[in-house]
Amino acid sequence: MLALEKQDKQLWLWVSITLPWPRTHSLSPALITSQPPCPAAKCQPWAPFAPLPPDADKRELSAAAARTATWGCRARSTHCSFSLPSNSSAESLDRLYPAVGSSKPPRKRTTSQCKSEPPLLRTSKRTIYTAGRPPWYNEHGTQSKEAFVIGLGGGSASGKTTVATMIIEALDVPWVVLLSMDSFYKVLTKQQQEQAASNDFNFDHPDAFDFDLIIATLKKLKQGKSVKIPIYDFTTHSRKKEWKTLYGANVIIFEGIMAFADKELLKLLDLKIFVDTDSDIRLVRRLRRDISERGRDIEGVIKQYNKFVKPAFDQYIQPTMRLADIVVPRGSGNTVAIDLIVQHVHSQLEERELSVRAALASAHQYHPLPQTLSVLKSTPQVRGMHTIIRNKETSRDEFIFYSKRLMRLLIEHALSFLPFQSCTVQTPQGQDYEGRTYSGKQITGVSILRAGETMEPALRAVCKDVRIGTILIQTNCNTGEPELHYLRLPKDISEDHVILMDCTVSTGAAAMMAVRVLLDHDVPEDKIFLLSLLMAEMGVHSVAYAFPRVKIITTAVDKKVNDLFRIIPGIGNFGDRYFGTDAPPDWSDDEDALST
Repeated sequence: MLALEKQDKQLWLWVSITLPWPRTHSLSPALITSQPPCPAAKCQPWAPFAPLPPDADKRELSAAAARTATWGCRARSTHCSFSLPSNSSAESLDRLYPAVGSSKPPRKRTTSQCKSEPPLLRTSKRTIYTAGRPPWYNEHGTQSKEAFVIGLGGGSASGKTTVATMIIEALDVPWVVLLSMDSFYKVLTKQQQEQAASNDFNFDHPDAFDFDLIIATLKKLKQGKSVKIPIYDFTTHSRKKEWKTLYGANVIIFEGIMAFADKELLKLLDLKIFVDTDSDIRLVRRLRRDISERGRDIEGVIKQYNKFVKPAFDQYIQPTMRLADIVVPRGSGNTVAIDLIVQHVHSQLEERELSVRAALASAHQYHPLPQTLSVLKSTPQVRGMHTIIRNKETSRDEFIFYSKRLMRLLIEHALSFLPFQSCTVQTPQGQDYEGRTYSGKQITGVSILRAGETMEPALRAVCKDVRIGTILIQTNCNTGEPELHYLRLPKDISEDHVILMDCTVSTGAAAMMAVRVLLDHDVPEDKIFLLSLLMAEMGVHSVAYAFPRVKIITTAVDKKVNDLFRIIPGIGNFGDRYFGTDAPPDWSDDEDALST
């Protein structure tokens, strides 16, 4: 989105979201920057870029937006998308950045978290959160805190979803999942389908819900795992073929008429809330909803209400009110009750906060390097390329060129650790040749944005038709902890060998979070290969200690990390040197993933 403003006889271009990605992405979250506010909209924050001449045409505006593409400060889960022209060439990333030798000064990079603006954007239809998910695991790599689960029960059309939405907005915490019981209706038989079409099937009975699937799904979500949720079509009374994926919940709000009707389900709920609304109001709401949204006629809705809905409420739903920790009369109109709920949830979340990076910095010192580490042989060629890219006087074009050469060698080296099996092929001369072939199902690359994405062209060059996923992790500049902002992983990644790419690893905080994300998506630990051009011993130990079966592959390991988490002697901030951006004075080498 672009906006123009004339200031001091100059025409300024304002850009809300501009990313240097050469392919289409579904963006969750939105990446934004903080200062100053946009003059053309209420939504904040926006980011200003270089001034343009007053006679700039649309082509110049578009080029300027691409040239000044930058990463924003904070991001949180939302649901929006954008597209950029598809281009699979290895040079597509470079063309989005200023030409080497340009007379223009280097671009300034925003920090990873704005302090002056609230961590959310409000629009007419939704609230877009702009903060990431803090660590949900400890320095051992295991989950240290389960998601906090809120159960919302109440009669049909009592306002449960509205109350849930109000709680989410008032909580103002990242990564909240709203799970509706309506998604878990059982698959109907042909006879039941006919009954449902004539409003003779009881959807308000406990037997109508798949409680086994509900419980299994909530358990996985509570444990931080990725889950697939069925999508129920109320028009056809059937599940759709496609299922949606949910992942990364700090708080889960589970709402439904039978939310308290199962003993095993009750054990999973940390807070139980019953929304109590007058029956006349619920009937009016149900009439409006079923007629306008689900294509029912008024006679059918009233028939179903009298025959099934009201008796089920009296028999199954209202008695569960006594199981609730909090009863909210009048539903969404009771703001006092909602405020009390929010305060309680905040206190629970504060008790679960933890610090991972500090623990990593103080652990595993003076230990021998692990056997899972493989360092590319330091030949004169490799040593020479390291000399060039480590030299602070090296120009940007040389830095990019020799970095790409090292990336190619690193990935070729890493592929030798994949499983291979013997096979026999026939040559054009009609002779048999005893060879080797990859014995896995598929190879998937996952880059830790932004620096890790520079390794994608090298992976594509040696792995035909490789699938690519992305993970964005940034540092919270108040806590110093990594935060997960965005991920996009290919389907069925759990069956693949995954090459996880990041250019530098100092403490290992970002790498550990990325590995934890892959494990939460059921990727086996021994199928994960962490690749990095340069690592510090601390980062190697952190990853190997937490995930002893992950293969770690790099071109060099430096011994020290200073108080600012910079690798010594190091390579500088890889992302800034590659993309031509300026690093803030307090960057660390993990900032390639954490603050760019």
